[in-house]
Amino acid sequence: MVLKDRVAIVTGGSSGIGRGICLEFAREGACVVVADVQETPKRGKYHEKDITTPTAVEIENTGGRALFVECDVSEEASVHHLIDRAVAHFGKLDILVNNAGIFKPGDSQSLVMADWDRIVGVNLRALFLTMKYAIPHLKKSKTGRIVNIASVHAFHGGGGPAYAPAKAGVVNMTRDIAMELGSHGITANTVCPGYIETPIQDYLTEADIQHCLDKTPLPRLGKPRDIGRACVFLASDDAEWITGVALPVDGGWLAPIGIL
Repeated sequence: MVLKDRVAIVTGGSSGIGRGICLEFAREGACVVVADVQETPKRGKYHEKDITTPTAVEIENTGGRALFVECDVSEEASVHHLIDRAVAHFGKLDILVNNAGIFKPGDSQSLVMADWDRIVGVNLRALFLTMKYAIPHLKKSKTGRIVNIASVHAFHGGGGPAYAPAKAGVVNMTRDIAMELGSHGITANTVCPGYIETPIQDYLTEADIQHCLDKTPLPRLGKPRDIGRACVFLASDDAEWITGVALPVDGGWLAPIGIL
């Protein structure tokens, strides 16, 4: 158990990638704070159609320790409450995973400003808020880790005029935080998923999904566990001298683009 007795907050932990991260952290011995706007897992029309057990309950059913905290990461007071509740319950904070994110399809002409603001608010501004309030506690930890979840869309267009720029901002903000916190022994890294089988993909058609599979060199689409295992590595002692990196976990999606 490479994360035994470490306390981790995972935002957007009720469903999809966040749920996968939570379950893998718990499997490695971490105490997990599941933060989300709702405790009930989302169910997709393509993926995760039958998941009904809340993440924290699933962890406790397998002998782990978990706490659900309702949180809207775009609201400062809600984030402040999340950090305070996590530390009050478990006594410390070692790992912060900023996973919560939203996507709304639309181009520059169809996306309304309220949706643009909401996408950037949840996908970028929220990360600053959670890090701002978590960092004082991470500085007290001997194993302080920040893992931010971006996307392969951080490296190319096609994700829309709000989502892709926000995810690119996540990559660069993480690098900046890595520089700020390096002297404290805290690492900060980004994981950039490709297509992952989660309910967020509901806006796609079956033809779109097949296209994504065709463009992925490895012969399957990603699963939440794939991102969870990458996060386990970056949160563990094995990655204690890795900071400021953006790690694609995408089945090779970015390989033809050559961005690395």
